[in-house]
Amino acid sequence: MSTINQNFQSMNAKVILGIKIAFGLAILFFGCNKLFYFMDPPAPSTKMASSFLKVLISSKTMMLVAIVEICAGIALLANKFAPLMMVILMSVSVNAFLYHVKLDTEHWYIGVVFLALNSFMLYIYKDSYKELLKA
Repeated sequence: MSTINQNFQSMNAKVILGIKIAFGLAILFFGCNKLFYFMDPPAPSTKMASSFLKVLISSKTMMLVAIVEICAGIALLANKFAPLMMVILMSVSVNAFLYHVKLDTEHWYIGVVFLALNSFMLYIYKDSYKELLKA
């Protein structure tokens, strides 16, 4: 019985590691793409989304988002400061979710997946936050 439990825990650890690596590579890729434009992102589906995105780009806010994503991706891949970066990245995730759900509804799944993965990472690192959340 304990062998089955150990195999299950080992499998879970491998799945979690795979998700961490995939999420780290994805946010590193998309962060670098925001800085270096090597791939065109999907075009916004509404005029309002396009206008909002233009403001974010012209105000250099997207550059800050890119830097946060790059740092978070590196933190996940290097397994250094990952719990901290997941908290910081959550502000980007929530805003991406709201942008895609409210303004760019054709691409709603991007915000949902990004927020879900970031929330999952926060759950994985929940023990790191216990000291911060003491009353």
